[in-house]
Amino acid sequence: MAYAVGVRDRVEAREGEGTAFVKPVSASAGAEIGGIDLSRPLSEADRLTIRQAILDYGVVFFRDQNLTPEQHIAFAERFGPININRFFAHVPGYPQIAEVRKEPEQKINVGGGWHTDHSYDQIPALGSVLVARELPELGGDTIFANLALAYDALSDGLKRTLEGLNAVHSSRHVFGYQAAAKAPDKVADLKNRIGNPDAATQDAIHPVVLRHPESGKKILYVNPGFTVNFEGWTAEESASLLAYLYKHATRPEFSYRFQWQEGSIAFWDNRSTWHAAVNDYHGRRRVMHRITIEGTPLV
Repeated sequence: MAYAVGVRDRVEAREGEGTAFVKPVSASAGAEIGGIDLSRPLSEADRLTIRQAILDYGVVFFRDQNLTPEQHIAFAERFGPININRFFAHVPGYPQIAEVRKEPEQKINVGGGWHTDHSYDQIPALGSVLVARELPELGGDTIFANLALAYDALSDGLKRTLEGLNAVHSSRHVFGYQAAAKAPDKVADLKNRIGNPDAATQDAIHPVVLRHPESGKKILYVNPGFTVNFEGWTAEESASLLAYLYKHATRPEFSYRFQWQEGSIAFWDNRSTWHAAVNDYHGRRRVMHRITIEGTPLV
């Protein structure tokens, strides 16, 4: 794929340096990275270009790639240790790779609501590398939201209120026995795709306003998928303010909708973005391979 590379986003290729270059795709979130074949060993210069682009744009996209599972693993490992997912079905023979799949007869997709992965862990994931394996003819896009922009747009008064708060995050109501009790039909539809409720014991408390451990940006760090309540508040007391923040964060000016194609890869920062998989391809199959990378402590 050819790109018009401007002075602002160009990474020049010199002898002994990388060849990757970055092209923002919107004013809100996301950039495409071209000039690189991810099936080949990643140079240090290209690794640094990708890492900086993720910090700058929250999520990066690659087109026209063809990775084996081994190459997918090797690429992800250049950015940190791999998190072995406790709840997702794994690609046979590759426990490092979670399978995100929906069959034609299934109604519920995986990751259909706004969320950020692993916020229920004491040390949430750095990010995820998602590779398209089988796509419907139409539909199946993924929407990303930039939570640094969402924080910046809040009023000064609300910022001061939020900076004094922590929030409770949990996996129990999504992956545990609570989920089965509340929505048995949903759990049945997800059978053989998501399971292991005995492992859903994670609860974590994180600041509502996060200082990103690498970029230093301030980020609104709550999400509809896993945030339960503000620390010291009841769920009922928390509901109205959380609902306002969720509505605010998903405003169009903070989000970008990515259309998958054969050979597409997305690599996002779990600390600074939300994502949601659009469930608009009923009767068709969609298969993605996801590797999640371990993060660093939040402050």
